[in-house]
Parts: sequence; structure tokens; C-alpha cells
Amino acid sequence: MLRFLLRRLAVALLVALTVLTLSFLLTRLSGDLAISIAGPNATQEDVDIIRRAYGLNRPLTQQYLDWLVRAVQGDFGDSFFFKDRVAKLIASRLPITMTLGLVGLAIALVVSLPLGIIAAVRENSWVDRSVMMVALIGQAMPSFWLGLILMVVLGLNLGWLPISGTGGWEYYVMPGIVLAFSAIPSLMRLTRSGMIEALSSDYIRTARAKGLSRLSILVKHGFRNAAIPVVSIAAVQLGFMLGGSIVIESVFAMHGVGYLAWESIGKNDFPVVQAVVLVLALLYIALTLLADMLNAVLDPRLRSA
Repeated sequence: MLRFLLRRLAVALLVALTVLTLSFLLTRLSGDLAISIAGPNATQEDVDIIRRAYGLNRPLTQQYLDWLVRAVQGDFGDSFFFKDRVAKLIASRLPITMTLGLVGLAIALVVSLPLGIIAAVRENSWVDRSVMMVALIGQAMPSFWLGLILMVVLGLNLGWLPISGTGGWEYYVMPGIVLAFSAIPSLMRLTRSGMIEALSSDYIRTARAKGLSRLSILVKHGFRNAAIPVVSIAAVQLGFMLGGSIVIESVFAMHGVGYLAWESIGKNDFPVVQAVVLVLALLYIALTLLADMLNAVLDPRLRSA
């Protein structure tokens, strides 16, 4: 188990270093940052002053190494627009984004796992076809469109939920549903296919021959083996939700990390943009590593892979 953990950790560190490099280069490839910061009406003298003030006149490799050393220490510099430390801005808004992602994942799991199991048990029936139709609709529906529909119906017409802002639990319901709706199809289909394969295996037939209850066979023997790929895709989906929160937080005006990125892009605040990209990518890497560990616990055969 320790060797398995070390191998996965080494891969995660290499991916993190790659993300560090890409998040730095992408902001530089977007154009001359000094001109973007100075604005369209700035003179060449103004641009030169900004370039010297922010160290943009130094060689690119030196800028990268300096940023890399500071980023590893958690220092992402200062925001040009918010006039505050970037790390402080992200730390203050990250709980909102994390809460939104966890709410979306919880809703997705509560809906997709039972439906996937039911579809597998009633394979090729009208129940199975109905569940697959729900998955197809969820796959095709744009998240921002669903968000607007929920705002009109649940917020404006019925008045059940607030349509925007950040506050108590009720502010997370609609954006959580929107995030969950994009994750439900893949989780549902994977649960269904895993359960169909598990229910047709020899150990399930043996469990039935021993006279075990149907519920015990489904949950203890069937779903435990079918859950291995579901754990992996759930971690991936949570990473997608955290990254996709940029759109959802903008639609619902939730002041999380995604909304911070949207504001910073409009203000050419590149230290915040590259820090947000890095933090969300590192969270995704950490979730993938956690999924590998959970899968190794569920299936010891993976430890030698």
C-alpha cells in the first residue's frame, strides 16, 4: 500500500508541476501584460514604467522561476484590481466554491446511484429506458440555461429560493442542482453498467444460492464491486464542478473563486487568474489522488497495478 501511495503521489507532483508551468505560460501567451495593465490609452512611457514595476522586463525564465518559488510557498503576489494579496482573496472565497461543489456532488449521488441500481435490476424494461432518457437529457442540457430556468420558476414565479447572492443553505440549492444535473448522466450510466456486470457474476449467483436477501446481495456484494469506477468518476466530477463553478457562480452571482476569476479576467488581473487556475487544478489533482486511495481500499488488487 505504501509503494502504491508513493507512486501515485509522484505522478500527482509531476502533474502539479506541469500545471504550475502552464498556468504561468498561458497568461504570458495571451499578449503583452504590460499593455493590458496600462490600458488602451496609455503611452509607451506608461507601459515601460509598468513593465519595470512588475518585473515584466526580465527574462521569461527568471520570471517563471521567481513565480514558481513564491507559488510553492503559497505567495501568488498582489492583485492589481482588488489591491490585496491574491492568496488572501482566494482563501476568503474558496469555502463558497467548495461548499457549492460538495452540494452539487451530494445531489448528483443521491439521484444517480439509486436510479442506476434500479435501471440495472430492471434491465431493458421501461424503467431502464426512462432512466437512460433522463441521462440523455441531462447530458444535452446546457447548465447556464437550466440555471436561468430555475431562477425564473423557483425564484421569480414561486418565490421558494433566492435567485442570486451568497448566504444560507437556500442560496446553494439552485446552483447545486445545476451542477448536479451535468454530473448525473455519467454517474448514472456508470452505476448501471457496473451493477449489470456485477449481478451477472459468479459470486452473485453463489450469494443467491446461499439464500441471502435481495437487499444484501445488491448492496453488500453487488454495489461494493460496482462502486470502484463510480468513486473515480465522482472525484473527477467534483473537480469538474469546481472548475465549472466559474459559469454557475457568474449566473447566480455567488462570490466564490469562480466569480473571482470572472471578475479578474474582465479586469486583466493576471496574478489572480493564474492563481485561480492553479488552485482549481491542484484541487482536481488532490481529488484524483484521493479517488485512487479509496479504490485501493475497495479493491486490493489495484495496489499492485
